[in-house]
Amino acid sequence: MSALADVARLAGVSKATASRALSGRGYVSEHTRDAVARAAAQIGYVVSSNASSLVTGQTKNVGVVIPFLNRWFFAELLEGIESALLEAGYDLTLYRLTDDVEQRRMIFEYFLVRKRVDAVIAVSVALTDAEVIRLQSLGKPLVGVGGPVDGMTTLSIDDVAVAQLATEHLLSLGHRHIVHLGGSPEDEMDFSVHEKRLSGYRVAMTNAGLGDHGAFAPAPFSIEGGYRAALALLSDPRSRPTAVFAASDEIAIGLIIAARQLGIRVPQDLSVVGIDGHELSDMFGLTTLQQHPKHQGRLAVDLVLRGLAGGGADTGGSVSVPVDFAARSSTTAPARSTVA
Repeated sequence: MSALADVARLAGVSKATASRALSGRGYVSEHTRDAVARAAAQIGYVVSSNASSLVTGQTKNVGVVIPFLNRWFFAELLEGIESALLEAGYDLTLYRLTDDVEQRRMIFEYFLVRKRVDAVIAVSVALTDAEVIRLQSLGKPLVGVGGPVDGMTTLSIDDVAVAQLATEHLLSLGHRHIVHLGGSPEDEMDFSVHEKRLSGYRVAMTNAGLGDHGAFAPAPFSIEGGYRAALALLSDPRSRPTAVFAASDEIAIGLIIAARQLGIRVPQDLSVVGIDGHELSDMFGLTTLQQHPKHQGRLAVDLVLRGLAGGGADTGGSVSVPVDFAARSSTTAPARSTVA
């Protein structure tokens, strides 16, 4: 690989000037910076990240702690984080966090503490007090996505309000027999997502004077989970609801597939609304509340970069991420014979 001295000689500047131009540290005229950049590109010179980190104390690398890699929401959010970091000239080191105590200890007490990262983004991970203290001891920007974490700036949607809005949409159409198909409390996700969405549904039903008419059926947060739960929910026409609020678009899509298999028309016989803005929701005509995970990922990186520019870690605060209501063909007024 060509040396910095070769770049300086080709650009007609000193080695120190070439170094300032390539690193962005110290004043260099625009003309000189362009000349050095052209010279570096011509001979294939790449600035050593190791050498740069010795000077700046930064690695140009951000650690991301995430519980799942193969679920739509997390994959989308991670894509948003990665693209924003690349645009800013940062690398990404990914840590998949499970419930394994020893694995978590290694990540928080060894890998992150070795100063290989300039900041940490924790995605939908409920951290213990000890883990939060360990992260704070790094003295680096910390951003959480998915729920509140003490001492850390966090991004999240208001799950209770969003679930309430989804249910109120069905109520406004005239539905009274509405079932919530959502995550089981026994299979709770981090930050009590299942519980909060169930709570929002119950608030809407109670406000409509239907607190005693609400019903809940558990389903895993997947298309297959929604499909199997819906087969059980819809199999008996005597107890079949006129509408379902699904806790995720994947559950809702599985529900629509099951309904079609059973000969139930959506929305004429059954209205369905979900939460997420899944990439398949438009294909299925699904009415949903879009939470834009890619955008959340980019927002998290923006907060990290602000923290890095300020030279320290943020002490906390919560940022509420807005959602968009997308009305499609999966919801309509119930048939007259079913209106209570």
